[in-house]
Amino acid sequence: MTLGRVGIWSIELRMGDPGEVREAAAELDELGYGALWIPGLGGGDILGDSERLLKATRSTAVAVGVLSIWRHHAAEMAAGHNRLQRDYDHRLLLGLGVSDPTAAHAAGRPYRPLADMGTYLDLLDQAPDPVPADQRVMAALGPNMVQLAGKRTAGVHPFMITPEQTAALRGLLGTGPLLAPYQAVVLETDPDKARTTARGFLGTFLGMDHYARSMIRQGFTEDDLIGGGSDRLIDSVVAWGDTDAIDKRIGAHHQAGADHVCLHVVGARSPMPRTEWQELAPLIRQHHV
Repeated sequence: MTLGRVGIWSIELRMGDPGEVREAAAELDELGYGALWIPGLGGGDILGDSERLLKATRSTAVAVGVLSIWRHHAAEMAAGHNRLQRDYDHRLLLGLGVSDPTAAHAAGRPYRPLADMGTYLDLLDQAPDPVPADQRVMAALGPNMVQLAGKRTAGVHPFMITPEQTAALRGLLGTGPLLAPYQAVVLETDPDKARTTARGFLGTFLGMDHYARSMIRQGFTEDDLIGGGSDRLIDSVVAWGDTDAIDKRIGAHHQAGADHVCLHVVGARSPMPRTEWQELAPLIRQHHV
């Protein structure tokens, strides 16, 4: 499966009007983006939403970024994944995450993230239609989870990280596994407006324990987490400005060892950010190798 060097991560491609989603996906395919990433968003028909994108595209990969192992049965995911692989030229990448203790407790289970993920991977391996390791990734942040991903999946799809953390993760993974960081993007050159927009989206995540721990591991302080994120934190994990600024951040991740960077447009001018995706499309060619 080829993801290319630059992809799009989009809530809108999962939650938007179905007709517009199909049109937008087809356009993104024509523009040359290597992969379309959609979030798990707590549950729902993630395979059906993936199939809608697969139907609308010809060559672009579709990636789930990521489903919660607490909300989707492994055997059902394995069967559905294998059907979509057969029907759509093996273009689906299955992303897995352990979410947080709340999700585990809602499922009536204790929260043991490393063991729980290992068990889920075992179930995918043992299913009547197994999901091969190279067709799944993990949303790993901590070192132990990253190492598990490197051993048992294609690699890692980390959320809200700096290029410096990309380099650290590459060091943990070694040279083989996939490293495909999520990168929030605000196409706004005014610093106050850009940071306000970024805080409006990322502030909620900074209040979640696993993301807060990730920020601390990356060198930020407790003070950086207050109020939706300090300027220093926002500027480090969100790429804002014109397309040249976004280009530099993509390049920084690639130089740090990323194979593929997933761009999430935050603060778009319309419900489906097709204008922004068009503006960013020339960057695909600049980062093609």
